[in-house]
Amino acid sequence: MRKSTSSGVRASAGTVSAKLELEDVPFGRFHLHVAVAGSGGQFSDGYILGIIGIALTSATDDLALDAVWLGLLGAASLAGLFFGSLFSGALIDRIGRRPIFAFDMLLLAVLSLGQFWTAAAWQLLLLRLLLGLVLGADYAASKTLVSELAPRRSRGRMMSVLAIAWAAGYTVAYLVGYLISRTASGGEPWRWMLASSAVPALLVAIARLGVPESPRWLIAKGRAQEAAAMIAAKIGPHVTLPATPSPASVAGAESGSLRALFAPALRARTLIACAFYLCHIMPYFALSTFSPRILKSLGVDNAYFGGAVYNLLLLVGAVVGMGIIDRLTRRRFLVGSFAVAAVLLLPLGILHDLPIPLVITLFAALAFALSAADTLAFVYPQELFPTRMRATGVGAAVAASRIGASISTFLLPVVVDSFGIRTAMTALVLVLAAGALVCYRYAPETSGAKLGSQ
Repeated sequence: MRKSTSSGVRASAGTVSAKLELEDVPFGRFHLHVAVAGSGGQFSDGYILGIIGIALTSATDDLALDAVWLGLLGAASLAGLFFGSLFSGALIDRIGRRPIFAFDMLLLAVLSLGQFWTAAAWQLLLLRLLLGLVLGADYAASKTLVSELAPRRSRGRMMSVLAIAWAAGYTVAYLVGYLISRTASGGEPWRWMLASSAVPALLVAIARLGVPESPRWLIAKGRAQEAAAMIAAKIGPHVTLPATPSPASVAGAESGSLRALFAPALRARTLIACAFYLCHIMPYFALSTFSPRILKSLGVDNAYFGGAVYNLLLLVGAVVGMGIIDRLTRRRFLVGSFAVAAVLLLPLGILHDLPIPLVITLFAALAFALSAADTLAFVYPQELFPTRMRATGVGAAVAASRIGASISTFLLPVVVDSFGIRTAMTALVLVLAAGALVCYRYAPETSGAKLGSQ
């Protein structure tokens, strides 16, 4: 990404700049602000979802949690994410990206603090569901807004920053939880772990001040004059608007709904977005949420150390994913990442008595592969849908992924207790293989495509 030498992409003094389309401007300080504001939300999201795994380990005795309760609490935020993303997407396409983007982090902070005073498992379950609802709305709003403000040539890398931030939040949550478990006085460190997620949420709310509405959404709603004023103020007067939609297109944008995703024009893209995201996120969340328990089941004595290695490799993988996402075609990255993850996980499912160093190495390499592929989840769905349906489509894709994540997160501890760890690992291998086959057969290529204002 190339920074401009001014606050946006402005003409140098005494010169006249050639007109540039919105998607063709160089990366500048305005884009950096948007990327930080959007990625801050993803950091907070990753933190909230990541802290629950280690917190539940500490809270098991205090809240009398059995395998079913562990599964329910691990999956609660994911279930909330399903409803939040599914129903907020259509709302965001109607009222704009900014209203939810600007204020949802404040609500997230309040709910995070509420976890400190949890007295029973059902209370924590309710709070985790509500947190998931807010997170789902933020997923749809932040991914859509940042993608629509990103330059085309650096869109993949700019959106990958969100993936890195999510992995960083997830990793930092694990490390903070581990630190609190070792240093907190008293017998209930899990309360401090869960409440700590209020800190990044508040910081992100501040960072989002001044981020404007998407000019693409304004144009799709027939508000081109507002879009022009925003672009001139934030980026530069020499930047041209995207193509203005026809009146018929604007009218259609007003009536967009979930049903429209399954109209002939969008049905195939909706299905591939949902299938890709679902098959990717099922193993990602199940393995990440319960990494210490899984490693212990595989014979690793110091499961917390192995879990820390796993989570650190999640962060490293996201960084590498950012470096390669604009170098590979989307299809090659999609299919290849599924295949590599399946190959790495297969030995843990079918082989017995593997050496402990090899178990940790395979598990860490799997974290790397899954996290590198996760950058696609922050780019590919947005490229599949037109502006008038983008938030609705992204919301539906996120919702589909959270169905799978909720099921896999709930079932994993139950399957491990009932059938053994290798049965659970083999099932996840089959999910990854299905993702590879579906993407190879049906996924369209979107590399270098313009988002447009359809």
